Amino acid sequence: MATIKDVARHAGVSAGTVSNVLNRPGYVAAVTRERVLASIADLGFTPTQEARKFRTGRGRTLGLAVADLANPFFVDVALGAEAEAKELGVGVVVIHNGEDATREQHNLDVLVQQRVHGIMIAPVHEEQAQADRLDGRGIPLVYVDRVSDGSEGCWVRTDDLAGGGLAGRHLLGLGHRRVAFVGSFGGTTQADHRFEGFATALAAVGSRPERLATLSWRIDDGREAGAALAARPRDDLPTAVMCINDLIAMGLLIAFAEHGIRVPDDVSVVGFDDLTWAATAMVPLTTVRQPRAELGRRAVRMLLDEIDRGETHVHRHELLEPELVVRSSSGAPRDDLAVSAHDVAPGGSR
Repeated sequence: MATIKDVARHAGVSAGTVSNVLNRPGYVAAVTRERVLASIADLGFTPTQEARKFRTGRGRTLGLAVADLANPFFVDVALGAEAEAKELGVGVVVIHNGEDATREQHNLDVLVQQRVHGIMIAPVHEEQAQADRLDGRGIPLVYVDRVSDGSEGCWVRTDDLAGGGLAGRHLLGLGHRRVAFVGSFGGTTQADHRFEGFATALAAVGSRPERLATLSWRIDDGREAGAALAARPRDDLPTAVMCINDLIAMGLLIAFAEHGIRVPDDVSVVGFDDLTWAATAMVPLTTVRQPRAELGRRAVRMLLDEIDRGETHVHRHELLEPELVVRSSSGAPRDDLAVSAHDVAPGGSR
């Protein structure tokens, strides 16, 4: 028995276009529609099972696959997606992959079996092909937050390069020159972009940040990094640290408190995300705010556009702007870090 993929190959179109011909013919150009219908006739394809995917009266359902719901960042993204979907009369099924690529593959297969109309994904690893296979099968797909630079499909993410620059210029403006960057650098380009933006800002005054790698993005990793820093002689400590996210920053704050390192008197700390608790941390955290809920909302609108427009859809890339939120953890300008008048960071106060 012929399948929808057989029809797609015969007609020279995607499986998604065949689905549109069967269920939303008005979204497909007349010439293409006739070619698909001719292939259906030639192959004797019976669309009964496929028609159930978009049967009349069925509410649309979207899938959202996130790398790690233990990270509150992804919870906020999911809440934003759910809120937007509810306003638009669409359902969302959220799956949690626990930073496990094998689990991610299984969960994506489950979403396909559940016949969701499209999938939004923050993948475990950007370069792995699990999600790309969905696009090849004609399943509408939007990347959220984690996306490789070369991705041609739809995506929405925060400008991590700009965010790193915001943190770097802030610390330079406070007089810091001996600084470090703490975070995991495996699996995503986000870390590289944040570090690059941070390092570029520091390069304006000839400074280069120390780069301290962690195994992942979680609080325990930050505690380990903080303990390693605290074991150094005090005169070998960086005077400021940028963390790849707020969870690492929280772990750093805990470790510093345990080892008697004062924030911001001894070391200034900056995070990235502005999670809900950042303002109420043991030392209120200076951080780069991501529009977390808006990422989820934009992804829903982008995915529905791809579903509804079918062959006429044009892939879009949306880069959202971060914002620096200054709190106690970075401190005020310090006299012991004073620099000469000509040694001024772009956007800094001195």
